[in-house]
Amino acid sequence: MRPDEPGGPGERDMRMRARGLGNLRAVLAPVAAGMSVMAVAATILVPALGRDARKSAPDGVSGPLAVHRAYGPGAGQARSAAAKCTAGTAAESLRPSPDDGPAVERIKKKGQLVVGVDQNTYRWGYRDPGTGRLEGFDIDLARAIAKDILGPDAKVVFQAVPTNQRIPAVQKRTVDMVVRTMTINCVRKEQVAFSTAYFQAGQQVLAPKASSIRAFDDSLRGKRVCTAAGSTGETALAAQSHGAQVLRVPNQLDCLVRLQLGEADAVVTDSALAAAQAAQDPTVELKGRPFTDESYGVAMNKDDTDLVRRVNKVLDDYRGGGADSPWMRAYRTWLKADLPGISGPPSPEYSD
Repeated sequence: MRPDEPGGPGERDMRMRARGLGNLRAVLAPVAAGMSVMAVAATILVPALGRDARKSAPDGVSGPLAVHRAYGPGAGQARSAAAKCTAGTAAESLRPSPDDGPAVERIKKKGQLVVGVDQNTYRWGYRDPGTGRLEGFDIDLARAIAKDILGPDAKVVFQAVPTNQRIPAVQKRTVDMVVRTMTINCVRKEQVAFSTAYFQAGQQVLAPKASSIRAFDDSLRGKRVCTAAGSTGETALAAQSHGAQVLRVPNQLDCLVRLQLGEADAVVTDSALAAAQAAQDPTVELKGRPFTDESYGVAMNKDDTDLVRRVNKVLDDYRGGGADSPWMRAYRTWLKADLPGISGPPSPEYSD
């Protein structure tokens, strides 16, 4: 039976994804917590401090994958590397390998890993005002990658990169990689390479609780809707604005500030980021449901195929171990309070 025949693996995968996405959207309900906004604007190089209390799985060992609500167990069919990217195959990447190649050797020779990150997104990549340290889900993952490549005393240089500068930073090798809630899609894969998916989200609307805005629909007509330049939210609004006036800013947190200052009526951004912003400001909430299906990946230069495979090997280790995997520990630490109900990471999908 071919994968595309009725009842075949392709059709079953499509049904599984549709059911899983519905489950994920169900858990991304409006959230709020009484934390004030930590709006910090900077573009600097910051050496990482040495703490890394989260223990990674041993090299070469990958435990069973946890089941993710949006994917379920297993990744399905491998595709030819030459196959054309489509929305359904965008999350496919190169198979993992622990081998050193030119890109990995270059990093080892430098003695440090330079990672493009965000420092303004609560829970994902933000500067703790009490300690001055960069913290969050993406920061933990970046440290795990550095530890695998450079050893337990790995030096990481975090470079704050605006949303619209993520791709240029990778292309120009200003950074070795970007770990910054970056959605994998076909347009971006023409410009940079991606790892396998490490989180799943979708675009959603954030607005004040008292607003008449209901969702990503005609209730946005005549409203000022903020989104980050170069984001998938900007792409969604370009395709269908629902009559809204679109405001573009360099970073997503700028949208929350615009909302608080009364300069915007709503924000369109990834549901995971919107939940983090709602956790910072109890006067706003997520509206409606996520209206797209998006996966976050680590972005690298297209020529650095050995680095892509090495990062995918790290992600295999990071997912492994079930409820006690590094991924699940990071989820419980940073995301569970605002995004409850996720039972595990997305399963990897490969193109080769």
